[in-house]
Amino acid sequence: MKLRPKTAISEFFSDIKDPRVERHKRHKLIDIITITICAVISGIEHWTEIQSYGETKYKWFKQFLALPHGVPSHDTFSRVFQALNPEELQRCFLNWTQSVFQISKGEIIPIDGKTLRHSYDTAEDKKAIHMVSAWSTKNKLVLGQVKVDKKSNEITAIPSLLNKLKLKGAIVTLDAMGCQKKIVEQIVKQEADYLITLKKNQSGLYEASEELFIKANRFHNSGLTY
Repeated sequence: MKLRPKTAISEFFSDIKDPRVERHKRHKLIDIITITICAVISGIEHWTEIQSYGETKYKWFKQFLALPHGVPSHDTFSRVFQALNPEELQRCFLNWTQSVFQISKGEIIPIDGKTLRHSYDTAEDKKAIHMVSAWSTKNKLVLGQVKVDKKSNEITAIPSLLNKLKLKGAIVTLDAMGCQKKIVEQIVKQEADYLITLKKNQSGLYEASEELFIKANRFHNSGLTY
C-alpha cells in the first residue's frame, strides 16, 4: 500500500461530518474540499471552473489525494458543499487559514460587510444573507467571517468576528458602521491598531474632530502668505 503524505488542509478538515449516504459516495470528502479551496485561492468562483481546475491540475493533486474516480463533476462539488454544515466548514477554514497565514506587523486587515448575491428567495420569504468578513490584503484571503443575524446588524457582528482573529500588530480598517467605542476597545485589547471612517452618525465625535482640524489648520498656517 502506497502511503501518501497528509496535507495541511486534510489535517484541519478531516473531522467535518460527511452528509452523504455511504453507498452513494464515489469521491472522498477531503478530495472535494481540497480541490475547491485550492481553486478558490486561485481566484476561481464557479463550480464548472472548479472542475476544470481540478482536471488541469490532476497530476499534481494525485500526488497527495486519493481521487479514486478522478476529479468530481461540477454538480458533485455543488451538491456536497450545499449539504455541508456551514458552521463546521467555517470553523475548520478559520483554523487552517490562521495556522498557514500569519498576520505580520503593520498588515492591513479590512473588515467589511456584504450581502451575498442570489442568497434571497422571494417565494419562500427568505431574506438575503449579510456577512461581515476580515480580509488579508497580503495573502489575498478571507481570514474570517460571520453571518449578521436578521434581528441585528454589523455593529454586533463585528465584535464576534474580531474574537475569531489573531490581530496582534495588524491595522484594522472599518467603515463608519464600525466607529463604536466597544469595537475600538476590543481592537486595542487584541494589540492591534485601527483606521476607522468617521461620519456624522457619531455627531459629537465628528464635531470635536472637525474643530480640532480647524484649530490645527489655523495654527500651522498662521503667518503664511500666498
